[in-house]
Amino acid sequence: MANQTTSADKAVPQYVLDHAPLVYLFSTDPYRPSSFAATLANTRPQIGFKDVSVPASPLTLDNLDQLNSVGAKGGEDVYLASIVDVTTSPAWLNGIQPDANGGTGGKTTCAIIVVDKGKDAVDAFYIYFWAFNWGGVVLGNQLGDHFGDWEHNMIRFVNGQPTAIWYSSHANGAAYTFSAVQKDASGKRPIAYAANGSHALYPTPGLHDHTIPNLPLPAPLLLVDDTDAGPRYDPLLSAYFYSYTPSSSSFAAAAPTPDAPTAWLRYKGRWGDEEYPASDRRQKNLFGNKKFVGGPTGPADKQLGRKEVWPENAWSAGQRLRERVDDGGKGKVKEWFEKLNCFGKGKGKAVTRVKVSGEVVG
Repeated sequence: MANQTTSADKAVPQYVLDHAPLVYLFSTDPYRPSSFAATLANTRPQIGFKDVSVPASPLTLDNLDQLNSVGAKGGEDVYLASIVDVTTSPAWLNGIQPDANGGTGGKTTCAIIVVDKGKDAVDAFYIYFWAFNWGGVVLGNQLGDHFGDWEHNMIRFVNGQPTAIWYSSHANGAAYTFSAVQKDASGKRPIAYAANGSHALYPTPGLHDHTIPNLPLPAPLLLVDDTDAGPRYDPLLSAYFYSYTPSSSSFAAAAPTPDAPTAWLRYKGRWGDEEYPASDRRQKNLFGNKKFVGGPTGPADKQLGRKEVWPENAWSAGQRLRERVDDGGKGKVKEWFEKLNCFGKGKGKAVTRVKVSGEVVG
């Protein structure tokens, strides 16, 4: 399907570029940011684990929305399933190691989407893609793996000034005042740390407990992410740029990539395999939590027209705009949680790391 046309005056505001986040990847995470196009080249569409015919082949970023006409749910039941069994750890799942400048070799791994909210307010979404999400180890069990992984920062601007920033993590996340978070040497670009394997985003390095939504505990408990200042990933060097109009749910390519494809953004299905059934030899279960879960929906499903800095979800009633990044607590409370730290450390440094196939890597 043809690209949506872009007028010459459609350009991303300079302040969206000036304040774009810089992302530090975990030093030993084997999964790096991935090319959208490479994912399409290594997948085929399925519904209910059965291949479906494509009106126009091959699938590309220019025609992916044709899958919305497949099946009975407007594309929502379509999964981009891996052609090769992901437990064999095909090389393309590893993505692209950023170069010295933070780029991904000319391959597009990020979408930057600008939403004009009126009344001098603009939301800019910086959406990053990884081909694989390693869910981590809980009580000795590897859980929550899935092929296809989108995470994002959103910065809210008022009169061209950044006022707040959202860090997504595990279908939830945290919002901060822009002044609260770490910046680069210029003082303009906020820093995000992508967690080992899960790529959940945080404003600081170290261990991050996410056992209880909206309550960052002062010490690791059960579900834990680990971040550090590993390789630097600069999304500006590897992005397509767009504007989005909530009233019409429409995307338009914008400078500096005025010819970027838009059809892929309208795809309503999933980026990844469907959750494997219990009968599948690859699937494991711990109290209803699966080793492999279904792939996620794409950028259009990130509540681009959201009212608050955070999206509406089951935990949004407990959200707030944090004015400091060390909300986990100190002193006696921290000591108490450290004494309870006997349940496992998620992706903490004391946990054995395994690949998709089960091979121990560290």
